[in-house]
Amino acid sequence: MAEQLRWVLIIISVVVIGGLLIHGLWSVRKKDAPTATNDERVEPADHQAPIERQSAPEPVSHAERDEPQFGDLSFSAEDKQPQANSFTAPEPEEAVVAPAEPQDEVITEPEQEPEQPAASDFIIVHIQMPEGLNMEGSKLLPAVNTLGFKYSEEGFFNRHLDPAGHGPVLFRLVNMYNPGTFDIDNMEQFSTAGISLFMTLPCDGDGLAAFNMLHSAAKKLADEFGATILDSQREAMTVDSVREYVEKVRRFSV
Repeated sequence: MAEQLRWVLIIISVVVIGGLLIHGLWSVRKKDAPTATNDERVEPADHQAPIERQSAPEPVSHAERDEPQFGDLSFSAEDKQPQANSFTAPEPEEAVVAPAEPQDEVITEPEQEPEQPAASDFIIVHIQMPEGLNMEGSKLLPAVNTLGFKYSEEGFFNRHLDPAGHGPVLFRLVNMYNPGTFDIDNMEQFSTAGISLFMTLPCDGDGLAAFNMLHSAAKKLADEFGATILDSQREAMTVDSVREYVEKVRRFSV
């Protein structure tokens, strides 16, 4: 009995499954049948056409989303291009004109360069007598003559490159006090509390050699009269002061 019941159940399940398969095939055919008939109609064709158009624009929409990005780049390029054109047109012309003007200035500047040395500097060394004492002209005149100074029409004593009084003037000796000159005809009655030696920079010839001569003459005159050597600030001459003078002479000697 159990075996018969099992076979009965198997047969019933096969029938049910077969019925389900037949019902499924029939329902599928039923669904396909209306679509086929609808394809023959005009209206469903119109409905399918927009569906295809909607399916097609989807890749197009992606392309359009990409295109605006390129479009943005093209706009930025277009925005830059007008600026580039605006700069390339006027600015090169101005750049060509601007260099022309500096060239004219460069041509005029060399003409002024020879005049720049005229804006010279000085090396000044003072020889100051102790308070209450003076240099007597009768003693000063032979001292300066021994050092190679020559009296000039301006009332100064000049030290030339040649001790005989020839060649360019290396440095001068003047009166420290007004009027700053000497009266060669009245040196016997002349006296002063100090004298000054100065040289103009740049100097003709060897500037350092001229300064050494000036410094040597100042020391000899100071020893002769028991005076003190002062710098341009009228302070006692020191080794540092001499070095500063030497550096100044070197700057103008280059």
